[in-house]
Amino acid sequence: MYLDKIKNPNDVKKIPKENLENLAAEIREFLINKISITGGHLASNLGTVELTIALHLCMDFPEDKLIWDVGHQSYTHKLLTGRREGFETLRQFGGMSGFPKTKESDCDAFDTGHSSTSISAGLGMAVARTLQGKNNTVVSVIGDGSLTGGMAYEALNNAGKTEAPFIIVLNDNNMSISENVGGVSSYLNQIRTAKAYIELKDEVKNKLKNMPRGKNMIHGIQKAKSSFKQLVIPGMFFEEMGITYIGPVDGHNIPAMVRAFKEAKRCKEPVLVHVMTQKGKGYLPAERHPSRFHGTEPFAIETGLPAKKRTSPNYTDIFSTVMCKLGDRNESVVAVTAAMPDGTGLKRFRNMYPDRFFDVGIAEAHAVTFAAGLAASGLKPIVAVYSSFLQRAYDQILHDVCIQNLPVVFAIDRAGIVGSDGETHQGIFDLSYLSSIPNMTVMAPKNKWELSDMLKFAVNFNGPIALRYPRGLAYEGLYEFRAPVSYGKSEWIYQEKDICLMAVGGMVKIAEEVRDSLKEKGLSCSLINARFVKPIDEEAVREAMKNHSLIVTMEENVASGGFGEKVRDYADTLDNNVKLLTVAIPDAYVEHGNVDILRKELGIDAESITDKIIKEWKDE
Repeated sequence: MYLDKIKNPNDVKKIPKENLENLAAEIREFLINKISITGGHLASNLGTVELTIALHLCMDFPEDKLIWDVGHQSYTHKLLTGRREGFETLRQFGGMSGFPKTKESDCDAFDTGHSSTSISAGLGMAVARTLQGKNNTVVSVIGDGSLTGGMAYEALNNAGKTEAPFIIVLNDNNMSISENVGGVSSYLNQIRTAKAYIELKDEVKNKLKNMPRGKNMIHGIQKAKSSFKQLVIPGMFFEEMGITYIGPVDGHNIPAMVRAFKEAKRCKEPVLVHVMTQKGKGYLPAERHPSRFHGTEPFAIETGLPAKKRTSPNYTDIFSTVMCKLGDRNESVVAVTAAMPDGTGLKRFRNMYPDRFFDVGIAEAHAVTFAAGLAASGLKPIVAVYSSFLQRAYDQILHDVCIQNLPVVFAIDRAGIVGSDGETHQGIFDLSYLSSIPNMTVMAPKNKWELSDMLKFAVNFNGPIALRYPRGLAYEGLYEFRAPVSYGKSEWIYQEKDICLMAVGGMVKIAEEVRDSLKEKGLSCSLINARFVKPIDEEAVREAMKNHSLIVTMEENVASGGFGEKVRDYADTLDNNVKLLTVAIPDAYVEHGNVDILRKELGIDAESITDKIIKEWKDE
C-alpha cells in the first residue's frame, strides 16, 4: 500500500507519479473505514483527496503554510503529514481533533473551525512573511459555501490591494461560477503566469511609472486588457479585485492541479486557483446525500445508514415539529437560517412554506440584520442557528435588533457541551453574551414539552427573545411539571429545605440526579427550574433564601457572565447568610470528546456536583 509509505511530512513526493491515483483510492478507503467507526466529516474530505495531494506535492511542510477554511476537510492533510495512527481516536477525548490544530502538528498553520476566515488569516501570514524577508508559500483553501460569508470578501478586497504573493484555492463543489475550460482560457492561464510574461509585465509597468503620463498609460492598458479578458476568462470578478485568476481546474486531476499550483507560485501577487470538486466522491451514499455525510455519526459502510438507530426525538426534531405548527397557525411566522436547514430542523418548514423560508448562506451577521428588517416590517422572524455560530453576529444582535427592541426570535441549537467538534463548536458562551445586551430575554427549556411551550411563548413575545437548547435526545422526564410559561418566572419542581438547586435548561435533568443522591444521604433538597436567565426570577431567589442554608446554581455555560453570577449579584443586595455555590464551566475552552466524559472533566456531571455540595455542606 502506498499509504503505508507516508510516515512524515512531504513523504508523498516519494510516491511515483503514476501511482498517485492509487494513493488517492487508498486514502478514500481508509477514511470511509475509519469514519464509519468514529464518526466525523466524510463528504467534504472525500471531495478534497486529490486537491490535498496536489498541494502537498507543491509545498514543503512545515515551512510552507496551508490554512483550511472551517477545517473539517483536513483529514487527508493529516494523513499526509504522518498522523495516520491518530485516526484511531479521531474526535475522541484526548485524541486527534477533527480540525486543524497548531498544538497537534507544526504542519497545521492556523486553528480553524468557523467559516470564511482562511483568506484573512492567510493574507496576514503572507504579509508577515514578506515583511520578515522570507520566501515560503502561503495557501488558503476556501469552499464555495464559505464565500457566502462577508468576511471572505473583506479579505479578498484587501488581498487585491497588497503585493504579497499569496495563493487562494477556491474549492468549488456547488457554486455556479461560469465554466470555461476551452483552449483560449487554458492558453491565457499559461501565458499570464509564465515567468517571461510576469517579468515583462513588471518591467513595462516600472518603466511606464517613470515616464510622463505613465500612470495614465498603465491605466489605459489595464482597462483594455480587462475588456478583452471579460470575454474569455471566467474569473473576472476576482481579476477586478486585483487577484489573478487561474481555472477552472479539475479538482480530481492531480497533474492538472500541480501545473496550476506551480503557475500560481510563479506569480508575485495574490492568485486564486479555481478548483472544481465533487463532494463525497468515491462513496456512493455520500455522493447522493452529501449533506447527510457532512458530519456523520458511525455508520454501516454497505448502506451508509447510521450504526445506531435513534428511537427518541432530539431537541432539533421537537423544534422542527413546532415550527411547522406555528407556520400553519400564523402567516407572519418566517424562518431564517445560515446554510443549515437540515442541521437546525427547518427542512420540513422549508418544504411546507417555501415562500417563508430563507437560507442566507454562511452569513450569520447578515441573517440577524435581515431578520431585523423582516421584524421591522411586521413579520415574526425565527432565526435558527447553532450557539457557537451565533457568536459571529453579536454586533448585529446588539445594534440592529435590540436597540430597536425588535421581535426577533433566536432559536439556538447545540447550546452547552456539544462534544466531538471541540472548542470551536461548544455552545458555552451564549448565556453570557446574550444576557449582557439590554432588551434581550433569554430562556432555556428543561425538557421537550417546555421547548414547545417556550417557542410558542417566544412567537407571541413583543421584543428580542432567545431560546437555547442542547444537542441530543430531548429529555422526556418531569412531564407532570408543566406550568404555563410566564415572563421572568421560574418553576418550583420540589420545594423542601436545607439545599436548593437552581438549574438552567438541560442541567435540570442532572439536578434531578443530584437531588436523588442527596436524598439518599439524608439531606433535604429543593429543585427550581430557572426557565429564564434574563431576567432571573428574583422572587424565587428571595423565597429560596428563606428556608435554605445553601443555594446551588447549575448551568452548562461559562461561569463569567452566566446565570450563577447573576443570582450571586442579586443575592449580595439582600441581607442574608445563605451560602451560594456556582456550578458552571471554568474560564477555559473545552476540547473535543464524548459529552459525558467532558462533563466529568469539567466537574458538571451529577457525581461531581453531588461531591461539591456535600463538601460545601460539611464546611458550614
